Amino acid sequence: YRLSIMSDKELVEQIVNNNSQRAFEALVNRYQQKVINICLGFTSSIDEAKDISQEVFIEVYLSLPKFRQESAFSTWLYRIAVNKSINATRQSKKNILVRLFTKDNANANELFIPADEASIPDTKLTKREDYAALKNAIKSLPKNQHVAFTLNKYQELSYKEIAEVMEISLSAVESLIFRAKTNLQKKLAEHFNKKI
Repeated sequence: YRLSIMSDKELVEQIVNNNSQRAFEALVNRYQQKVINICLGFTSSIDEAKDISQEVFIEVYLSLPKFRQESAFSTWLYRIAVNKSINATRQSKKNILVRLFTKDNANANELFIPADEASIPDTKLTKREDYAALKNAIKSLPKNQHVAFTLNKYQELSYKEIAEVMEISLSAVESLIFRAKTNLQKKLAEHFNKKI
């Protein structure tokens, strides 16, 4: 029957047992945008996020025969995406892309602040210093806080899913996200207090 209605597990079996290129394409189509969104949480541009996502799917294809299906395919895939993104940002040392998440803009999945600060419209952030402060605040979070915060805010994964991707407990995820938000509030409060 049609590949689009097959489960992840069935598609993985088709790829491993029958070397099915079409089954792999179905998996890529199913998860490509989600993987790009995760990569966007760590990179400085949409192009870089797309490049990393391609590397993610190459690794997935090569590693599928070793995938034991002890966790959900999506959990395994997101873990690879996070690791590839962290490695890429270490190598490139470019500024982290910051996307705006507001209640008014909840559906704007593609909304992100351009890497070129000069092109930021006044409606998104009033001043370049505010943009820089937000960017630096997220960039300065400890690694695990950054990962948990990114998966929650960029990919909208549940705490349970984040726990599986990061291979930590649910309470550890809650703690990381709470600390990340507290740290961001402190850093941004310091920034805005300086301006007053």
